[in-house]
Amino acid sequence: MDNLDRQIINELQRNFPICDHPFAVVADHLDTSEEELISRIQLLLDEKYLTRFGPLFNADQMGGSVSLCAMAVPEYEFNDIAEKVNACPQVAHNYQRDHQLNMWFVLATETQDELEETIRNIEEETGLSVRNMPKLQEFFVGLYFEV
Repeated sequence: MDNLDRQIINELQRNFPICDHPFAVVADHLDTSEEELISRIQLLLDEKYLTRFGPLFNADQMGGSVSLCAMAVPEYEFNDIAEKVNACPQVAHNYQRDHQLNMWFVLATETQDELEETIRNIEEETGLSVRNMPKLQEFFVGLYFEV
């Protein structure tokens, strides 16, 4: 990773513009080309310096539903259950925890009914209970990692 890669990561964490050509705006700010910027972002993803690059939508502010869910998954079944859970397009991300409830994932759906139906489907598909922990209050944490 060189200095431009670091600048790209730092810039994109806070200042991605909403406009017709956002990559061109960022590239101009970083004194590079739009093509170079896009190429570098892809390389950072390919090389696993970044795990994701894309927007985060607040589904509940758009009329949808969001909930944090957890499951107690037998260790020997974890990967198989994770595949089944991740096959649901409503699953935003899924991660393993060192806890009795060792699988945690976020569901984002267009309606509350769809959220409940998705939970029932996951329970039927896996044979395991899903703990539904809907958001009661939102807190903004301005997380930023300078590279």
